[in-house]
Amino acid sequence: MTMRLILLLLLLPCIVNAQKMPLDYVDPNIGSVHSRWFFYTPAAHPFGMAKPAPSTNGQYGNKWGWEAVGYDGTHTSIEGFVNFHEFQVGGVSLMPTTGKLVTVPGKLDEEDTGYRSRFKKENEVAQPGYYSVFLDDYKVRAELTSTERVAFHRYTFDQNEEGNILFDIGNTQGESGAVVDASVRITKDNKVEGFVITHPGYAKYYQPGSYVKMYFVAELNQLPISVDAFNKETIHKGERSSIGKGAGLALKFNTSTKKDVEVKIGLSYTSIENAALNLSTEASTLNFDQAKEKAQNEWSEKLGRIAVKGGSEEHLTKFYTALYHAILGRGVESDVNGNYPSINGGIGQIPLDKEGKPTYNHYNTDAVWGAFWNLTQLWALVYPDYYNQFIQCQLDIYKDGGWLADGVATNKYVSGVGTNYMGLVIASAYNRGIRDFDVETAYKAVYKNEMGWMNRPLGAGKADTKVWVEKGYVPLTSNEEYYSASNADGSQFSASHTLEYSFSAYAAAQMAKALGKNEDYEMFMERAKGWEKLFDSSTGFIRPKLPNGEFVEEFDPKKVWTGFQEGNAWQYTFYVPHDAKGLIKKIGEEEFNKRLDSVFETAAITKFGGGETVDAFAGLENVYNHGNQPSLHIAWLYNYANQPEKTQYWVREICNVFYGTDQTHGYGYGQDEDQGQLGAWYVLAGIGLFDVEGGAGATPTLQMALPQFEEITIRLDQKFYAGKELKILTKGNPTAHHYIKSAKWNGEKLPNVFLPWSEIIEGGVLEIKSSAKSK
Repeated sequence: MTMRLILLLLLLPCIVNAQKMPLDYVDPNIGSVHSRWFFYTPAAHPFGMAKPAPSTNGQYGNKWGWEAVGYDGTHTSIEGFVNFHEFQVGGVSLMPTTGKLVTVPGKLDEEDTGYRSRFKKENEVAQPGYYSVFLDDYKVRAELTSTERVAFHRYTFDQNEEGNILFDIGNTQGESGAVVDASVRITKDNKVEGFVITHPGYAKYYQPGSYVKMYFVAELNQLPISVDAFNKETIHKGERSSIGKGAGLALKFNTSTKKDVEVKIGLSYTSIENAALNLSTEASTLNFDQAKEKAQNEWSEKLGRIAVKGGSEEHLTKFYTALYHAILGRGVESDVNGNYPSINGGIGQIPLDKEGKPTYNHYNTDAVWGAFWNLTQLWALVYPDYYNQFIQCQLDIYKDGGWLADGVATNKYVSGVGTNYMGLVIASAYNRGIRDFDVETAYKAVYKNEMGWMNRPLGAGKADTKVWVEKGYVPLTSNEEYYSASNADGSQFSASHTLEYSFSAYAAAQMAKALGKNEDYEMFMERAKGWEKLFDSSTGFIRPKLPNGEFVEEFDPKKVWTGFQEGNAWQYTFYVPHDAKGLIKKIGEEEFNKRLDSVFETAAITKFGGGETVDAFAGLENVYNHGNQPSLHIAWLYNYANQPEKTQYWVREICNVFYGTDQTHGYGYGQDEDQGQLGAWYVLAGIGLFDVEGGAGATPTLQMALPQFEEITIRLDQKFYAGKELKILTKGNPTAHHYIKSAKWNGEKLPNVFLPWSEIIEGGVLEIKSSAKSK
């Protein structure tokens, strides 16, 4: 036996053990150009409150509260490491420096004017649960990780005998809006504590007088040799506290012998005391490396609930990065003792179990507009416990404030688009068998969400419910309100609202029927036909109507914003997910398929979005726009029109073309990856299962496309489902092929591409043969 062969045999176990795990495929830098505030937080805990992350321009805020800000992959300097990152929530920034004390971050295009530091991308490491970067101007290595409610920072000062850590508290961060008040101080036992209160744009509009409050308590592993307070540029030498706008502290350390300064920061939305409790409960015995290991183990568990084998490296990278994004958004807002910020301004309390622990968590959330075509489907299949907690949180909001909330930031109304799909989200969970909540209260909340208009607060969305109830459709009116564009008489987004309310009424109907509320069922089913009132048979499009019942005269189906929110009639005419067969009948099956063909052949030219234009709204005027929610089900509609092979083809083309693997081409080109929605859609496409109805049906199904991998194993949560796992096996070449040649479910040949949800959750094996040809 030759020495080379001996060495090879010795190395074989290492080669086998070196097989990549799900976490290894995640690349948080994908799509980081022109991304939202909460998008780039690699050191975050799954579904966590603590989301420490680098910021390159977070101090700038943004005019309307939603535009790209925070971290951009094209920027070359970092201005701080911010700990709160959610929709409309941002604050508590730290920054290590050396040399002369500077207390303002400076401008992005003037890197020498403030404390920001240049960095090189090759000196940056981003992984789920961990981030590090070398700050060139200060020769400092910055590292971040977290537990659920505690952020960990470690700063290693390479060359200098003295280093500073700035606690920049009283300034705008990302989507947080203007700072109303702030406070920071160092206590006698050398803990840094404080708060910042902000007024984000959406809260200002939807719930006047409400504010987002963020609290923190930080522990350091070594004592500072001096402390200075500051308010923006003004430095208060030797002071140990600062209040008001621009408030901050500068702590100086002797780093000649101990170069690492570790900081643990307990976070809370309710009080400094609870921030301290979160810190002591979750992190009192952890150092940075232990916290990192724990965070990455948690990420590995969450990502590993879907195990895939036998696909291309590109598909694996896209798949697990997409799954990471889907888990990253909508983080916990309640404390370890069950306290949460109530929508009525007080402090609420989650019920405790026998051990004194909360029975569920509360979560922040952007709007659930379109989430039924991505996030909630993924939650239902893989993370039903999270889905169930999410609903329990919403029911507390209903009990505290009287209404369901579409979007909340620390339980303040921040309705993302002025509608409210929370009723459908609850009903679809119920329809899928996720029911570990107060069902009767849930139904009352769903009913009120669909029909209630008396004294409805603006933040509960659907400001046009009154006219919807009276007319069965929403008429087009001119409304200059930027966020909701709606009132009791109508809406600027009248046609899209009519379609949305018809869909959610259908979901409510199925829940009503299951609960034996037959009169409600009949009423909601009649309302579910509201879309028919706007179908114009002369054009074959959904067309806005005026208050007098007449269609608008000047009608361009590609026009955006007049009758349609973030889309147009080309896209929204397909927005009848609860009655696809009814829509096909009105258009005619042949014409329907021809229209779908023309839509996707045209969309392929613009890469299924806005082409290579870097902008969230780049594709709004196109016939299809994958970069925004209203279009996300359209490729799957061929399944209802007897041409499933075209669903299989176009779904794969979207995955291959719209989604990329670099910082600019990730989710389109800077399009709107709302808290993981586009990522979750990719995951569903990757496993080849999707529900056009979003779980709204009385007996939900999942429709099939060709999976991207040879073997997929999905662990089922046995708290909710009888089965242990769903296994999907694909024979052939799932990377290169687009089509399903044949399929078997538990050994029985499938007659079509529809799989009953009730069978899937019993567990089993789906066997698919792939093909390079459509027939």
